[in-house]
Amino acid sequence: MLAKRIIPCLDIKEGRTVKGVHFKNLQDAGDPIALAKYYSENGADELVFLDISATEEKRKTLAKLVREVAKTISIPFTVGGGIASVEDVAILLKNGADKVAVNSAAIRNPQLINDLVAAFGTQCIVIAIDAKKLNEEWIVHLVGGKVATKLKLFDWAKEVEQRGAGEILFTSMDHDGTKNGFANEALAELSQLVNIPVIASGGAGTSSHFVATFKEGRADAALAASVFHFKEIEISAVKEALKKQGISIRL
Repeated sequence: MLAKRIIPCLDIKEGRTVKGVHFKNLQDAGDPIALAKYYSENGADELVFLDISATEEKRKTLAKLVREVAKTISIPFTVGGGIASVEDVAILLKNGADKVAVNSAAIRNPQLINDLVAAFGTQCIVIAIDAKKLNEEWIVHLVGGKVATKLKLFDWAKEVEQRGAGEILFTSMDHDGTKNGFANEALAELSQLVNIPVIASGGAGTSSHFVATFKEGRADAALAASVFHFKEIEISAVKEALKKQGISIRL
């Protein structure tokens, strides 16, 4: 059985780590390089960096930050935000990212997934999916959750797997920042549907929420932000709780 992964997420805006609720009301959460170093030394299995206000001009800025972080940490990390081409990915991987997370650009041009997999391999390509429940259907959203698409979560997840994606990072916008637990029902359905790892995102508030998402949601990894950034939970405490429940983890 593969060990479950605990992944802190650093949402980056203008060089700082920020965090909000339902993708809104952002507040400063600290220096990303210092946080990355702390997590690397204190039990995180991986890191995710998302440039939430990425634009074409900021690609070089983000690459510099990626380079600085890569020098500082000893765990894999995934970088996302504004990635729209093979060239964008090449820059980030060259500067030390291990994987990239692609969201909006893949929805606008699904062939991009095939192109990225052909260029860099399945193991490098994570497809991030932001979805919320509308009229009992999980609908995929764009632009930080502001724009609803016609895509249904489960249909899109199956398609990205077929196109060669190595992992899916599913964020429930309904749960994001609420600290009320992950979207375990949707996660369980997703995990049964696809044969690639699913990372749960949105709703972590306590160690028991991590236990639940691995047991009930059948997630392969769980991502959290503010509860780690503001030291409401330590990763060591989460791993201790998982260990007590017999869940396989990396110590």
